[in-house]
Amino acid sequence: MYIIPAIDILDKKVVRLREGDYDQVTFYDVTLEEMIEKYQSNGTEYVHIIDLNGAKGDFSNQGYLFDIIRKTEMKVQYGGGIRSIEKVKELLDAGIHRVIVGTQAVTNPDFLPELSEQLCGKEKLSDQIVVAIDVLDEVIKYSGWMESSPIKLMDYVDRCLNLGFFRFLCTDINKDGKLGGAGVELYQKLLDHSPFIKLIASGGVSSMEDIRALQEIKVEACVVGKAIYEGRITIEEIKDWNLKSLISF
Repeated sequence: MYIIPAIDILDKKVVRLREGDYDQVTFYDVTLEEMIEKYQSNGTEYVHIIDLNGAKGDFSNQGYLFDIIRKTEMKVQYGGGIRSIEKVKELLDAGIHRVIVGTQAVTNPDFLPELSEQLCGKEKLSDQIVVAIDVLDEVIKYSGWMESSPIKLMDYVDRCLNLGFFRFLCTDINKDGKLGGAGVELYQKLLDHSPFIKLIASGGVSSMEDIRALQEIKVEACVVGKAIYEGRITIEEIKDWNLKSLISF
């Protein structure tokens, strides 16, 4: 299991939200370029970037983000307001390594089938699609966690798998931004249901103990954000963990 450092961008600034609430935002006195530079090392090759403006349909950050992404050798896992197949293709063409799809995949019944038809199996592009599942008490939430989907969680996972999508970014909303520990129980249920999915855990990671707990249940990776900015997990610990994971793999 490897750790993916998370960087959320709002108005070109590095921030973290609590439970996805734009009214509960913490701004950090560091730039995106500086954060990426700190993370670069042997073993730590991924960074998780979310455009919070894009998530609200405002793509004013995108030029700024793309300029930085083109300059880095880090592999970028990117999300925020991806509402069309054309946008997915645009991001992949721009050099984004993995594209995260969320709300559109849940609300538009044609989106994933069309994406599957156009991308899955073509030069392994399905490996570059991450299906985001934001979960509150096993209910799938979307549109900034304001709306609830009637689709049952495990049924949705099965539907994605049947279409050729196998990598999931699961955020436990109950845990997100609180530094209260990762949603191990939720992730275990998902892996018990579908042992072969590639699961990226997100939300609540507050210490290396949480990291070890996630490794125990064999998630593919975990996203860590606020714990880094708040000094709970150091960048050196992440680099050391990822390098050891790379060697053992």
